[in-house]
Amino acid sequence: MPKTDFKFRTEFRVRWMECDAQGIVFNGAYLGYLELSTAEYWRNLGIGIYHLPRSGFFDLAVVKTTIEFRAPALVDELVEAYVAVSRIGNTSMDMQMELYRPEPEKLLTTVDAVYVGYDAVTGTSRRVPDEFRGLVGRFEETGEVLPLSCFPALDEAMRVGAAADLHRS
Repeated sequence: MPKTDFKFRTEFRVRWMECDAQGIVFNGAYLGYLELSTAEYWRNLGIGIYHLPRSGFFDLAVVKTTIEFRAPALVDELVEAYVAVSRIGNTSMDMQMELYRPEPEKLLTTVDAVYVGYDAVTGTSRRVPDEFRGLVGRFEETGEVLPLSCFPALDEAMRVGAAADLHRS
């Protein structure tokens, strides 16, 4: 997907612990980059990735990832991550991530991930809530981040989850 089609971008620096002896990012580190970048995507939308599950409102589980390596990322290199939700189904959601070296610009890696709405109590899949769809759909269509107050149930879930986090510390 062209970089210009993504509505969200974040960046990070490659750490030595993510690399092999040649200073090239080890393949397993890319799943960590997916988690880091998607957490920033959700944070951009006002969603704390741990608050929703703790509130009981909604949780996601990764069920499939496809990684295509195009060029190596190197130790201490700045990497730009572009992230998008490309599809929301009944119980699943597809996300895409592309990693770029900014100078000189080079596509390093693409990651496609499938997430399923998950109920941790029953261990079963669950429907993606309409308010979650609305927030994500609006962002992916327009780039506009709507305030959570536009989605009362989602907003309340975030408050409940945040309160639960405060009590855990």
